[in-house]
Amino acid sequence: MADLPIETIFEILTRVPAKVVGRSRSVCKEWYALLSTRDFIRVHCSRSLVSSNQRVLLIDDLTCSVHRIIFQSYDYGPRSIVTLPFDHQNNDVSILSHLNGLLCVCLNHTNELLLWNPTTTAFKRLSTPDSLGIYINNLDAVGLYADDADDYKVLHIKRRCGVYESYVYSRELNFWRNIPFLTRQEYLSPNFYWSPGTFCGGTMYFTLCECWVGGTNVVICFDINSEQFKEISFPPVPSTGFVQGVLVNVKNELHMFATTGWFEITIDLWTLKEDYWIKVLSCPPIPPISLSLWGDITHYVTNGNCYLVSWL
Repeated sequence: MADLPIETIFEILTRVPAKVVGRSRSVCKEWYALLSTRDFIRVHCSRSLVSSNQRVLLIDDLTCSVHRIIFQSYDYGPRSIVTLPFDHQNNDVSILSHLNGLLCVCLNHTNELLLWNPTTTAFKRLSTPDSLGIYINNLDAVGLYADDADDYKVLHIKRRCGVYESYVYSRELNFWRNIPFLTRQEYLSPNFYWSPGTFCGGTMYFTLCECWVGGTNVVICFDINSEQFKEISFPPVPSTGFVQGVLVNVKNELHMFATTGWFEITIDLWTLKEDYWIKVLSCPPIPPISLSLWGDITHYVTNGNCYLVSWL
C-alpha cells in the first residue's frame, strides 16, 4: 500500500475496524498524521454507524464487557470481556462523557477523572496534586469535545462550598485552566441536578433540573470557540411532576427526550432550532411502575432510528 495515493489509503482505512486503525498508526509518520486528523475520525465514525457495527459497553460490579446490539430484538449479543487497564475496585467506574470512541470516566473510589480509549486500552489520568480533575457525583458536570485544532478537551464544572468554578483540560497540552463561569445564584443549590454534557455543532449542552415537582429546568450552553456560557429555555413541558431531559446528538442536531410526570410518565422528543425547541413526537403515557424498577432513560441511534431503553 506504500505506492497507493494518500486519497486511496484514506478510503481504505476509513472502512476497517477501529483496532486495525490503532495498529496502522505505527506504520509510518504519514499514516500517523492521516489517522489523527478530524476528517479521518469523522468519516471512520460515520461509516461505522451501521447496525452490524453497533456495540454497547457495560460496566457492572464484576465485569466490563462489550456486546453487539441486536436491533431486531432490542437485545444484546454475546459479550467480549474488556480488561480495565487502570486501578479500580470491583469495576467501580462511571462513564461521564464520550466522543469518537474516547471516554471520560471517573474512578468512584478516588473521584479521579480519566480519558480512556477502550479499543486501544490507552488511558490518561487527569487529576493533579492541587485537586483539579477530581469529580464529585451530584455536584459536578463533565463534557468531552474536540476543538477546531483537533485537540480533545474536557469541560469540568465544579460546585464547591457555594461557588461554581469551571475548568478546561487540553489533551494536547496536558494542562487544566480556569475559565469564567457566570450563573444565577439559585443554581448553587444542591437541589439542582446537572446532566452529562452533550457536544453538538460546536456547543456543549447540559440540562440543569431542580429535583422538585414544578421546579426550575434550564439548558446551559458552552460555546467551545468563545468559551462562554449562556442559558436557554427548557422545552415547554408540563410542570405537574418530576422532569428529566436526556440530550442526544442526532446527525449534528440536538434533540431532547423530555420525561414528565410522577405516577404516570410521559416522554416527548424535542429538537433544537437556533434557541427554540420544536416537538417532534409524543409517546403514549407509561403506566405507573414500581419505584424499585425506576432508572435512567438511555438511547441508541443508528441510521436515523432511535431506540429508547429503560435502564433498570
